[in-house]
Amino acid sequence: MRKTFTLPLTSALALAVAGCTGSNTTSTPNDTAASAETSGPATTAPYQETFRPQFHFTPKENWMNDPNGLVYHNGEYHMFYQYNPYGDKWGHMSWGHAISKDLVHWEEQKVAIPEDEEYMIFSGSAVVDHHNTSGFGTKDNPPMVAIYTGHKQEPEKGQDQQLAYSLDNGRTWTKYAGNPVLDEGMENFRDPKVIWHEESEQWIMVVALSTDYKIAFYSSPNLKDWTFLSHFESPGSELGIWECPDLFALPIDGDEDKRKWVLEVDLGAGEEGSVAGGSGGLYFVGEFDGKQFIPDEDAMPESESGPHQWVDYGKDFYAAVSWSDVPEEDGRRIWVGWMNNWQYAQ
Repeated sequence: MRKTFTLPLTSALALAVAGCTGSNTTSTPNDTAASAETSGPATTAPYQETFRPQFHFTPKENWMNDPNGLVYHNGEYHMFYQYNPYGDKWGHMSWGHAISKDLVHWEEQKVAIPEDEEYMIFSGSAVVDHHNTSGFGTKDNPPMVAIYTGHKQEPEKGQDQQLAYSLDNGRTWTKYAGNPVLDEGMENFRDPKVIWHEESEQWIMVVALSTDYKIAFYSSPNLKDWTFLSHFESPGSELGIWECPDLFALPIDGDEDKRKWVLEVDLGAGEEGSVAGGSGGLYFVGEFDGKQFIPDEDAMPESESGPHQWVDYGKDFYAAVSWSDVPEEDGRRIWVGWMNNWQYAQ
C-alpha cells in the first residue's frame, strides 16, 4: 500500500509575523506595547493601538520582513527578524529582536545585529552551542550563535555567511572577528539554516543558491570551518528564486522511531510563483544522511506545478522557518512566517 506523508498539525504549529507598522497605527507618544512590561499572560489585549494586530508579532515601528534566528533558550523563545531601523520600506537590513515565554506575548528588544558600512545583515538562523564547539563561550555558559548572510553594500555586490555570538541570553551580540566563515564569491548565496545533526555529530548548514534554484549543504565541527557536501535541486520547482530553506525531521504518525526529513524552500516570487501567486513556500519529504537530501518519490505525489507540496495555500505566509532547541518534551516543530507577499509588500 502506498503511504503519503503530510506535515501533521500536531508537529508543525504555524504562527505568523505581521508586516510593518510604521504607518498603520493610531498610537500617541504615550502609547506603548503592553507586552513590553508584561512577563506573564496579559489579562487585556497585548497592544493598545487600535489597528495593531493582537495575536501576531509586530515591531513598534518601521519595516520588518523575514523571521530569523529562531531559538529557544533558558525558558525563552527568541525571534529575530529582518528590520529597517530607519523607515517603513525595505532597506538598512538589520536583525530586530523579540523575546517571549509563550509565543503570544512578546517583549521587543533593541536591534540585535545592526548593519555596518560594509554589510547589511540578511536572513539566517541561530543555535545554542551546548558543547562550546565554537569556543565563543564555555560549557557552563554555552554561547548563542547567529549564522546570517552578509550582503555587501554597493557598489560591491556579493553575499557570504557570517557569525555573531551572545553570552547573555541573546541580549547583546558580538560579530565574529573572523567573518566571513563561508564565501563562495556568489552574488545570490543566502539564508543559512544551521542544525546539529546528531547521527553524524556535526553542524549542518542549508543555504540557498537563490537564482540557481539549488540548495547547498555544508558541514562543520565548530561553526567556523565549513566543508561542502552536496547540492539539491528539483526540476519543475523553479517558480521563483529560492530563499530561506529549513531542514528538520518529523515523526510519522507520532512514532518517534519512524521519522522523515522535511526540506522546506521559500519562493521569492513576483506575479507567478506559489500556488496562490507571488511569494510562498514549498517542501519535499525524504531522507538526510548527513551529506545529502534524497526525496521520497512515492511520498511526494507530483502536484500540478512540480514535484513538491505547498506549505500554505494563502498569500501571506512567507519565509517560514522553525525554532531550534525546542525542548524534546514539548514535542512540536514550531515555525513562524512573515505575513506578507512580495506582490504588494512595498
